[in-house]
Amino acid sequence: MNITKENIDALNAVVKVDIVADDYQAKVTELLTDYRKKADIPGFRKGHVPMGMIKKQYGKSIMIDEVNKLLQDSLNKFLTEEKLDILGNPLPRVKEDFNWDAETFSFEFELGLAPEFDVDLKSKKKVTQYNIVATEDLIDEEVKNIQTRYGKMSSLDEATEHSNVTGTFVNEEKGINKKSTFLVNDLKGKKNEKKLIGAKVGDVIELETKKLFEDDHKLQHVLGVSHDEIHDLDIKVTLTVEEITKTEPADLDKELFDKLFLDGSVTTVTELREKIKEDAEKQFNQQGDQQLLNAVTEHLVENTKFDLPAEFLQKWLATAGEKELTPEEATEEYNKSEKGLRYQLIEGKIMKDNNIKLDYAELVDYAKGFIRTQMAQFGNMNPEEKELDDIAGRILQNQEEAQKLQSQLISQKLLAFYKENMNFKTKEVSYEDFIKEVYKTEK
Repeated sequence: MNITKENIDALNAVVKVDIVADDYQAKVTELLTDYRKKADIPGFRKGHVPMGMIKKQYGKSIMIDEVNKLLQDSLNKFLTEEKLDILGNPLPRVKEDFNWDAETFSFEFELGLAPEFDVDLKSKKKVTQYNIVATEDLIDEEVKNIQTRYGKMSSLDEATEHSNVTGTFVNEEKGINKKSTFLVNDLKGKKNEKKLIGAKVGDVIELETKKLFEDDHKLQHVLGVSHDEIHDLDIKVTLTVEEITKTEPADLDKELFDKLFLDGSVTTVTELREKIKEDAEKQFNQQGDQQLLNAVTEHLVENTKFDLPAEFLQKWLATAGEKELTPEEATEEYNKSEKGLRYQLIEGKIMKDNNIKLDYAELVDYAKGFIRTQMAQFGNMNPEEKELDDIAGRILQNQEEAQKLQSQLISQKLLAFYKENMNFKTKEVSYEDFIKEVYKTEK
């Protein structure tokens, strides 16, 4: 057997594999002998069928199977030994005159090679890192929400300016079907308020989302849609009124504080506001981190220049899935996935150059931390270590769940690396301004 590689250019190569009879004949003979021992053919005793008949009936198919196995094994070994960093999988070149009756078989495979490039983490163009703070207005609003949540509620016959309305918002085209509760005076504009004031249980009211609430965050919560969907959402929804109530706000006293904080950590309004600020900014920090990772990803893809074997990748995509794609479909698929592939290569380069690794023990610890958080939400604050180990083990046996957790942990490690090794432009904003600025930028 002979294997050679010819470089077409920096991103494309062809591997040629020549196989002769000596490479596979001994194995074929062994298999034919085994077939002869087991063959049950009428007119012959078992194990005494003439070898010529066995060869005629099974010889060619066995030979083809063995050549294909040998070809695959030798190609994989060659790629490993040569330490070739390839994209996609080797693509066999079809030969119109290929003949399985020949003495020598020659196979060729096209390879798409990963590009060589450097990643500049200290470029002059800086990524913005947002420090999201809880404003006094936000804290005031949350205090008000707490007072409402723990206040005394009574039913009303019809909606007033200060009543709560519970109902189901529906828009079939957008798949919206969400039961929500909101204050009538949270609606934006007198026109919308007028539609609700005087409404009774069972009424169906048509509303426009464009200027329904003062901020997109409230609209997102009420309709149950994502940030991406809510941006510039301009549709009509129907609201079926199911309940109308009025809430007498709870007093900000010891009784309320004890309900909210069983450990007695909050005893005054000042401490309550500090706690709200702390919890809110902890959540904002998570969102800020996610946005920062997205921004760094975009920045690195945009500012790290290298070529890809585009033609090869399009040919590979055409045959890689369950359904074969047309050249036009493969081009479209490549264009959709190119940015992701570029970041995947950049991410791999950064991890390799900076020895960023992920071992199984770290993944188990990360899974246990995730499980511990989930259990705490259901009141189990001190689960036993063995219970955590058992649950983590079961989760990580699920390949899809394991890959999801692994991806999250890698992102966490990379974000920590970026924070240490990149220069950012820091900007302090309120949560509302953060949402406006980020989505205005992404638009």
